[in-house]
Amino acid sequence: MKKEMSTFDVRAVVEEMQELVGSYVDKVFHWGDGNVLLRINVQGQGKRELFFKRKKWLYLAQEKPETPQMPSSFASFARKQIGNSRINSVKQVGFDRIVDVELSSKESPIHLIFEIFGGGNVLLVSEGRILNCIVQKSWRHRQVRPGAEHSMPAGRFDPIQADEEGFLAAVKDSDSDLVRTLATSANLGGQYAEEVCLRSGIEKNTMISALDARSLSTVYREMRTLIDEVIDSRSPTVYNDGDKLVDVSPVRLKSNASLEQDARDSFSIALDEYVSQLQDEEEKAVIDPHLQKLERRIESQRETIHNYQEEAVAFKAKADSIYTNYAQVTELLKVLGEQSRKLDWGRLKTGAMKIPFVRSIDPSKNKVVAILDEMDVPLDYREGPDANASVLYQKGKDIGEKSKRAELALKETEEQRDRRLKGLAKKEAERSDAKPTKQFWFERYKWFISSSGLLAMCGRDAKTNDQLVKKHLKENDVYVHADVHGAPSIVLKEGRDANEDDLREAANFALAQSKAWTSCFAEGAAYWVNPDQVSKTPQPGEFVPRGAFIIRGKRNYLYHLPVELAVGEVDHEGSRKVMCAPTSLIKKRAKRFVVIRPSKEKRGRQVSNLAKEFSVPEEELARILPPGNFDIVERKGFKEE
Repeated sequence: MKKEMSTFDVRAVVEEMQELVGSYVDKVFHWGDGNVLLRINVQGQGKRELFFKRKKWLYLAQEKPETPQMPSSFASFARKQIGNSRINSVKQVGFDRIVDVELSSKESPIHLIFEIFGGGNVLLVSEGRILNCIVQKSWRHRQVRPGAEHSMPAGRFDPIQADEEGFLAAVKDSDSDLVRTLATSANLGGQYAEEVCLRSGIEKNTMISALDARSLSTVYREMRTLIDEVIDSRSPTVYNDGDKLVDVSPVRLKSNASLEQDARDSFSIALDEYVSQLQDEEEKAVIDPHLQKLERRIESQRETIHNYQEEAVAFKAKADSIYTNYAQVTELLKVLGEQSRKLDWGRLKTGAMKIPFVRSIDPSKNKVVAILDEMDVPLDYREGPDANASVLYQKGKDIGEKSKRAELALKETEEQRDRRLKGLAKKEAERSDAKPTKQFWFERYKWFISSSGLLAMCGRDAKTNDQLVKKHLKENDVYVHADVHGAPSIVLKEGRDANEDDLREAANFALAQSKAWTSCFAEGAAYWVNPDQVSKTPQPGEFVPRGAFIIRGKRNYLYHLPVELAVGEVDHEGSRKVMCAPTSLIKKRAKRFVVIRPSKEKRGRQVSNLAKEFSVPEEELARILPPGNFDIVERKGFKEE
């Protein structure tokens, strides 16, 4: 699976971002693990959301993600600098993963720079200097911090600007094979290097030295064709391997021909869908935020203790050096003490600096720094050597006490961590007994199997509502919707053959999965229509928000539907599944079940207990439940504790 954007991906997004030129920045948000969002007022389109997610993915989001109410320091600074500023241009820097958004300013243009490499960063730059950034970094050749001079990373080969002669010069001296040379010397990256090889009809493992001029010319032409497609004729595509979305690209790739391919209207839409479903190893790992916080605290405390111990040792060594050089220190303090009463500060400083073992002197504080045993030892020349040594010994002692207190705090934190680890180990042991049931493709939506064995699917949010209807509502199906604003869409597969029980179950499910549940309604209504009555195309003057549809023609209503569901164990295609569905259906199909109704009580403990009783992971159970809190009003088939 793709773990980050390629240079081609960045180029495709930059091309789509051209629609933002001439628009105005409304607000800037920054939160979490490097998430940055620009809300932009686009004439004729309303607000658009430019989302830089986790410092890795840049695209035009289809809907505004949840943002913090209080702005971060970076967001506050950015709002002052670029709020209401006009976007003059958007460009990719060279053929690198850097996007430069130039914004108007009263004095000079401000550049908002997205670095989509090396952990990611966002910089505000004006007149060649960095105003602010979300991550400060230092390299031997480059500083990224507020106030530093801004310089771009060293540029690499740009295949967009290169002609055939330049391309040949870049690759001809390679001692590697074709695919590696294209990936590195030609700066295409691994995936697109393989695509060019495939389109060229040349085995990717062929050594560059074995290719003649004609073959290299073919490779160059295919590379140019691919680049032109990304810039001028994109065909954004998502790729599925079975039920799993595994890749996304701005053009259709021959190298992904074995995967199921679905077109999208824009590459940003494709990226948004891909990133929202992406579950790489980091996201799959069970991470305990509190444990991470304790580990960071322990690391910081250990570093503090180490520093304290070094300081304590250093103060003692400096105090000891006074006694090992007692005569020399006594003479120095005597001379400076006498001269300070006779000379002004300037002459005193000039005279003191002539003494070979004096590092510096500050007459305003009566301080001199002497070099003793290769150490810089601060001395007060109004006091004698014993008094100065006593001060240094005391400072060392004070630091030592701080070190002891820090060690006690460290011990307490380590005990907290150990208790947390034991608790997590216990929970993990409990979870290990709850194995996930077999997963089916339709579980990306909420679902149930009706009395007649028909599959009903329900959107989880606005995005999956659109996906569900667009991909799965076919001619022989039925569309079901609760008579509640914002209710999810239900697709009853093969619904034209549904009986009255099937339709009522689907309507009941539609109502229970809507805001009727969170509002604690007792009952409500829903309706069903045929697919040709469902439209996304508005009439003049109408507006259809994301996830909503226009229904034309007669609606077939069902009334007095209870806002109630049941959760029970059923068999589907020979596999045990835990299903959430209308109560009447579950009671007919399940030997073990609970009946649930809306409640104001918190659901967390209920979900955890039910997951244990059904022996499934808590996450699996939570995904099938209605939106909101609930009470269990009936249970059957469970052993009493």
